[in-house]
Formats: sequence, C-alpha cells, structure tokens
Amino acid sequence: MLFDHCAQCRLCCHIDPGYPPLEVTLSKEEKKRHGGICIESNCKNLSPTGCTLGDDKPFSCKLYPLSYNPRSRSFYYDLSCPLMPAYIEQLSDTDSDASSHLAEMTAAVVRLEKSDPKFLKNNHAVDVDYFDLAELPEHHHPTDTVE
Repeated sequence: MLFDHCAQCRLCCHIDPGYPPLEVTLSKEEKKRHGGICIESNCKNLSPTGCTLGDDKPFSCKLYPLSYNPRSRSFYYDLSCPLMPAYIEQLSDTDSDASSHLAEMTAAVVRLEKSDPKFLKNNHAVDVDYFDLAELPEHHHPTDTVE
C-alpha cells in the first residue's frame, strides 16, 4: 500500500525546531468536532502506527501530500514528501492507491467548493507557507464547476 510508509515517515505531522506552530486548517464541520488542532512539534494525534483520528482526520490532513489551489482549481504537492515520486508514477494506473486518493480528494474538493470555499482558500494559504509546493504534473482538475 502506498500510504503505509506514512506512519514511519511522519514528516507531515512534525514541525522542525525554530518554525512556528502549524494550526491545521479545519472546515466549518471539523471545527465543531475538533475545536482546533495545532502542531507545535509533533501532532498530538500521531501514534507509532499513524493518526489516531482515523476516519475523523481533518480533510487538510487527508489531502496531504497534496494541496488544492481553489483560484487555479489545480492540485499541487509537497516536494518534501518522500512518497511523491511513487504517487506520481501510480497516477497512470487508475486502480492504484494514488489514483484512488486523488479521486477521493477531487470529490471532496468539489463538495467543499460549494459548502466551504473559504476553508479551501485558507487551507491552500497555510500550505503555501509550510510546504514547498509544485503543481501535480498530470494537471488533474476537478470537473464540476463552482456555482
């Protein structure tokens, strides 16, 4: 499985010393459930086997190693994520973990464009501040338009 490496890597759930804490961007619904999630050094929801939130993990965390720019309607990725070479390679296989992840994230983005566009804008702004982003080379874009 492509994402099995994540529990060992933990790069996305860690802030290096000297960097400001990362306030995880939450949607309106997630704020009701979680209140707030701030990573000062290591995420408090990170266990030796991965995230303890399971299915209740915030969308911004599920989206990683991707970032979505609502202005250009494009997906970007964190160049620092060691998973990305395999992720990009897998996108050519529609049955791969990467293709499934991207399809799930695309569907969620389409819903969020209608229900919580401010969240998408805020999330991408945080991602730009914390990650070294490059546009996903396949130029995958959500197919639905914002009304």
